[in-house]
Amino acid sequence: MAALRRPCVGQIGLRGSCRRSISNQGRYPPRSRAITWAFRYGPPSFVAVATLSALYSSSPCTFLRPTLLDAPTPSTWSRLTPSSVQIQTRDASTSTKVAEDKSSSPESPTQSGQQDPPPQSRVAPGHKLEQAEQEGEQSTWQAITTRWSIMSKSVSSFPDTVADIVVPNWVKVMPGFITKIQNELSMSPGSLAEEIWHEANDPEINPEIIWDASVRVSSELCEDEKRFLAKRALHTRRALAKYLDIPEDKIHPDDVPVIAMCGSGGGLRALVAGTSSYLSAHEHGLFDCVTYTAGVSGSCWLQTLYYSSITDQSHGRLIRHLKNRLGVHIAFPPDALSLLASAPTNKYLLSGIVEKAKGIPEAEFGIVDIYGLLLAARLLVPKGELSVDEQDFKITNQRKYTDDGSHPLPIYTAVRHEIPLAEQSDMQDPVAAEVKAKKEAWFQWFEFTPYEFWCEEIQAGIPAWAVGRKFDNGRTIWRDNGLSLPELRTPLLMGIWGSAFCATLSHYYKEIRPVVRNLAGFGGLDAMISEKDEDLVKVHPIDPATIPNFALGMRDYLPQTCPESLLKAQTLQLMDAGMSNNLPIYPLLRPGRNVDVLIAFDASADVKTDNWLKVADGYARQRGIKGWPVGAGWPPLDETADELQQDLQKAQADTEEQAKAKMEEAKKQDTTRKARSKELGYCNIWVGSTEERTSDSEPPESKLVEEDWELMGPDAGITVIYFPFVANPKVDGVDPKTSDFMSTWNFVYTPDQIESVVDLARTNFGEGADKTKRTIRAVYERKKKLREEGEEQERERKRRWKLRMGRAGGRRVGENDHGDHFS
Repeated sequence: MAALRRPCVGQIGLRGSCRRSISNQGRYPPRSRAITWAFRYGPPSFVAVATLSALYSSSPCTFLRPTLLDAPTPSTWSRLTPSSVQIQTRDASTSTKVAEDKSSSPESPTQSGQQDPPPQSRVAPGHKLEQAEQEGEQSTWQAITTRWSIMSKSVSSFPDTVADIVVPNWVKVMPGFITKIQNELSMSPGSLAEEIWHEANDPEINPEIIWDASVRVSSELCEDEKRFLAKRALHTRRALAKYLDIPEDKIHPDDVPVIAMCGSGGGLRALVAGTSSYLSAHEHGLFDCVTYTAGVSGSCWLQTLYYSSITDQSHGRLIRHLKNRLGVHIAFPPDALSLLASAPTNKYLLSGIVEKAKGIPEAEFGIVDIYGLLLAARLLVPKGELSVDEQDFKITNQRKYTDDGSHPLPIYTAVRHEIPLAEQSDMQDPVAAEVKAKKEAWFQWFEFTPYEFWCEEIQAGIPAWAVGRKFDNGRTIWRDNGLSLPELRTPLLMGIWGSAFCATLSHYYKEIRPVVRNLAGFGGLDAMISEKDEDLVKVHPIDPATIPNFALGMRDYLPQTCPESLLKAQTLQLMDAGMSNNLPIYPLLRPGRNVDVLIAFDASADVKTDNWLKVADGYARQRGIKGWPVGAGWPPLDETADELQQDLQKAQADTEEQAKAKMEEAKKQDTTRKARSKELGYCNIWVGSTEERTSDSEPPESKLVEEDWELMGPDAGITVIYFPFVANPKVDGVDPKTSDFMSTWNFVYTPDQIESVVDLARTNFGEGADKTKRTIRAVYERKKKLREEGEEQERERKRRWKLRMGRAGGRRVGENDHGDHFS
């Protein structure tokens, strides 16, 4: 996701303009390299796109279309599009109306728990799936299976002479694969789809389908996570003693720092580099001290694989798995179709698609769902395909690795793009309404753990095993047969977590803008498009994936700040969290997690220019989070035009005394700026402050920690340890900025390339290993000192109280004293 530049308006909670301008300084390959890329990735990508286009061209499965989220008609997209160009957009009112009618119909249950006992049958009598053909309607499921037949015929219709010349040999075997998949998805007796749907309605296989679920509205952690923290503390205490070489019985439980480790987005580069960094941390004994891990995009895939049967919770085995599986493009048709058409992989990979299409007839499918399917086929299937494990396809099954506290709790992230145009549509001036909406657009963060699916902004969530079912007014909507759908499968979630291509048109244009500006005669076009950036930032050419909205109809239970669109939408449109911040910092700052040390491995493509640590400053200010190191991250390369203008305005003086005072202030700021302009190293440390400020002025920016004593202050806050994935002269021939294979959009890594990434990540961690250990030791010593001082103050308070009460030595003064000094 890091390869895309995010607009400043995308910073979560910052509903205004951003001062920092972002420029794209990307490199462009020479012609020979471009030709190499075309031959390497062109045929698989072309066939994959052609297959998907033919498969979904006339079905409800939609992609590559402009989507204006939460906007009324006419759309911003239609105003941007020239009248001579006809672009088809979706009319979402039909599916929304169908869903609303169904939820409000008297036949459907209104509250959970008032139905008769579930009959546990596959399809209830009179179910809509039985009536679809009689009413002449075509469900999503029927459309999907129909397209397989059309695709099979279209592929086999190539003339032999043409096929021999331009079509690779593997294309000729595609009709057989497609025909086989079509037969398996036909729902005929004995077909794969029939078996999947039968098991989806079997509570012995999927017990969650008879479990009632309600929306939990609370700012606190769920009970499962609280129990995890209590058990994890026992493991981290033992690990910290070993890491710092301190006897375990000398470590007080309250002195153990809560350490969180997070990885960035960046596709397979983030997956491979993050795995290598985590492996290095484990080899040094640090990973066992971690309580939480969090990921964006490729780092979410890392966590999915680590908590699977494939790796047996070993980062070394994970790297070997990647070497075995990443040598083939995820969209290479023979391999992908073979896994989808052959047992046992086809059942596990297609279960999520079948359950979603059959269980929710109005559900939409798009390129994100197919993308997740391809990712799972490449990553969740081991080298020995027969050893694929069904347990790896639900994230709640990861509880067996976390319930006893033996491993950190993984946090997966996604965002929803909230553009509240609908709430201002009743304003008298539509232009003013649109201007207000543009300024207030933001990203809402959602987190997935093995325990809960939760949104911090609305302070509400549901059990992880309930993701995928429908909710209304905070309660489960049971299907007509009295059952619910099984938990949403991991392949569909993997697509959501890594859907960087669901970016807005503004993101996309920032990628190609340097090329457009260098073309003769296109300067005017660039200026025109740049003027429309506030409109482009609201348009998603590719639809995000959707899951049922658990906040539907909960106006009376959620905070007043909850957007109206979230209360009315039938589904949540979720996408790659890197749209907002390519480091998953926000979930780790959630109250109750009380993180003391945050270790960030940043494998973004733009670690210097986008400065993801700096982006978190606004979030910390808005949420009132104390202790965040304001100003942490890469120093600015230069001042923007807006910043220069503001500096000039501030420099205006009316008197000579004011001019002298401002000159002195400017000298101090220049000295600070020069100190901060130093390039960051392989390991960089900042510490925040919890000191209460009496003024409304901005807190001073945190400086890089140079000495351990800087971490020992009583007002020290959150400590951030930052490892950027940058080139190292000790590793020749590997540079994340110039090595072609490290592009976010590259989906093929050879074993040698993986080994080179592993070497670079491990070397970079080694550069800061000692510094990291000293930092952890300093935070531990600080917590120990504060605890001991607190205990001493408590003892002194009790002693003074006893003296006030006339007690000393366990009795009242004068008690049992008989006689006088003469006796």
